[in-house]
Parts: sequence; structure tokens; C-alpha cells
Amino acid sequence: MTTWTTDELTTISAEDELQIAPQRGDGTLTRPRTVWVVRHGDALYVRSVNGRTSAWFRSTQARHQGHILSGGVEKDVTFEDIDGDGDVNDQIDAAYRSKYHGYPKGTIDTIITPQARSSTLKLQPLS
Repeated sequence: MTTWTTDELTTISAEDELQIAPQRGDGTLTRPRTVWVVRHGDALYVRSVNGRTSAWFRSTQARHQGHILSGGVEKDVTFEDIDGDGDVNDQIDAAYRSKYHGYPKGTIDTIITPQARSSTLKLQPLS
């Protein structure tokens, strides 16, 4: 399994936003969407504010692969669904609160709702 380099983790986690483009069923990429990204340990995570019903999230479920760009780092990735892992989701909540603490509380609250938590994806680099 391929892992993130320390430089990639540091660079991406320092950025507020990440461009994510899931692969469609036919292998083409969707239009990139901007999402927030957090680091927890040696992993990167994203969520959809609108939960599992958002268009970009539903696209991740077609092939569980896509492409990301953040801070000059571009990678093909897989999307690992962690729905139901309460301990990890609690830690991801804390990472979002810590990283985005400068944003209005109401904005941060949208990314830690049960709906958003249900869409938590771990990003795994492909080669």
C-alpha cells in the first residue's frame, strides 16, 4: 500500500482547501470540488457538509478513486469510507475544530453534524 510522504502530509494539511475530483463509473474525472481537509496521524480526511447525498460524495462511491490537488500536491487517490467508526469520527471532529477555529462557529458546526460525519472519507494515495 502506498502512503503519504511527510512532505505531502505537511503541505496538504497546511492548506485550508483541497480540490477533489472523483472518478465516474467510466473512469473520467468529475469537475473538481473544493472541500476542507484535515490530517489525523498519517492520514488525510475529507467530509461533505451535505452528507452522503451531495453530488461529489455520491461520485466517490462509483469507483472509490479520484484525483486531489492541494498546496501544489497532486495525487490520484482512493476513498475509504469510515462511516460508523465513532472513535475516528470524534478525532476528525476535533481536527476540524482545531484547524478551522478561526472560522465562525456556525460554519465549523456544519462539518461536524451527524450528516457530515456519515460522509467521512480517508484519502489514500495511489502510487
